[in-house]
Amino acid sequence: MTPRVAVIADDLTGAGDTALQFTEAGWTAELMLDLGASSAEVVAVTTDSRALPPTEAADRVRAVTADLVRSGVPRIYKKIDSTVRGPLRAEIDAVLDALGDEVTAVVCPAFPAVGRTLVDGTLLVAGTPVAETPVGRDPVTPVTCSHVPTLLDAPLLSLDPDGTPAEWARRARSAGRVVVVDAADEADLDRVAALTAALGDRAVAVGSAGLAAPLARHWRSPAAGTALVVVTTLHAATGEQVERLSASGVPVLAPTRHQLLDDAAWADFTDTAVAEATRRPPVLLLRAPDRGDGSLPPDVVSSRLAALAADLVREGDVAGLVATGGDGARAVLAALGAGGIRVTGQVAPGVPLGAVVGGPNAGLPVATKAGGFGEPDVLIKAAEAVRKTRNDKE
Repeated sequence: MTPRVAVIADDLTGAGDTALQFTEAGWTAELMLDLGASSAEVVAVTTDSRALPPTEAADRVRAVTADLVRSGVPRIYKKIDSTVRGPLRAEIDAVLDALGDEVTAVVCPAFPAVGRTLVDGTLLVAGTPVAETPVGRDPVTPVTCSHVPTLLDAPLLSLDPDGTPAEWARRARSAGRVVVVDAADEADLDRVAALTAALGDRAVAVGSAGLAAPLARHWRSPAAGTALVVVTTLHAATGEQVERLSASGVPVLAPTRHQLLDDAAWADFTDTAVAEATRRPPVLLLRAPDRGDGSLPPDVVSSRLAALAADLVREGDVAGLVATGGDGARAVLAALGAGGIRVTGQVAPGVPLGAVVGGPNAGLPVATKAGGFGEPDVLIKAAEAVRKTRNDKE
């Protein structure tokens, strides 16, 4: 799966702190020491560039950004120090170089929760201009200017609380390629995040972990992600539930006996299934065929569907998983590399709801159901529950 957001930080602790903000908003996040494959929705990388000369720092940031763009990551969060240490303008320009001419950098280093606020462009630490604090005497990266627009040679944008994100976005685009935005409290930060989200793929967010928290919520669309329903049992009750779910209009992946038993046919079916998952339908049903005379071994069905489910989680934007049948659910969890499920509630009696524990998909919402349990619409309810769990987690 291609990550949906990449955090580019100038040091490791900042990368981790920012990744945490996305995790708290329900995303899966991974801090990586080196760029590589990841199943997480958010990857955080560090360029270790805060103390470097501007040209060298820019080269590192530009190269990392270009790699992420080539890999298809649609959103970049440029993490900067909340006290504006380091070669900020050089690194911001490097990101913009890699992203293209139409992109605007929205800059807000404020982090009110830890006493960093931006008022009339001046960065305050517990009410004191940053250059007048010990940060101004930092032996490696001293900050000598508290006025961020002056520091970055960029205009200051103030957001009217009565305005709309679309209006703020229009003003930001007309102000310049780099704009600084005030934020004295969490409500202000939320407006900055709304502005950035309104700019869509024509914006790069530049901020501390403070801005990451509301932006993680704004970037998480209420309908984001697919609920993958995997049915490996053909109990009569489940059959009725599958029919009810299918009748709701969801895409159905139903391999034939031949496709399950023939490797080449299965490979073709897998390609079709992955292509369907990448379209990001709200719900996707993967179901076993009728075993007919019993000549289709149950373990083959479970292992094939479980492996395919893991592929779909990796390649698609799967918000959560619903698995039916004890053996089938266990096979799916094993294919995901899970160590278990952290049970947090229930969809309905006999249908527990929780999250994957362990492995690369830790935190993925999951509901399990025995074959004979549940009302006719229980799979519909379970699919809604796992999507809501991911999107509402804050």
